[in-house]
Amino acid sequence: MVTFSFIDYGENLGTRPLGRQVREKLMLLLEQNERVVLDFTGVDVVSNSFADECIAKLLLTMPLAELKARTTFRGLNPIASQSVLTALQRRHLAMA
Repeated sequence: MVTFSFIDYGENLGTRPLGRQVREKLMLLLEQNERVVLDFTGVDVVSNSFADECIAKLLLTMPLAELKARTTFRGLNPIASQSVLTALQRRHLAMA
């Protein structure tokens, strides 16, 4: 298991371009590792746009069940957690 630290990209994660950049790096880790810890420790803000672009768009490459099995979230504050959950729910519904 390997850890992907979002704090490396800033305390405030808010744009789609940054989300795309981070998703591309995250995808490399997912391709090379069976499980990845998504560590948001130290991150204050995760916008809906960033969460959709970085996390929810992973559903374009793998089913939700696989994403759940291969990732674990750590260090999300309640507001950031809500952004990520909402983005995943919306993306999953849009794909259904």
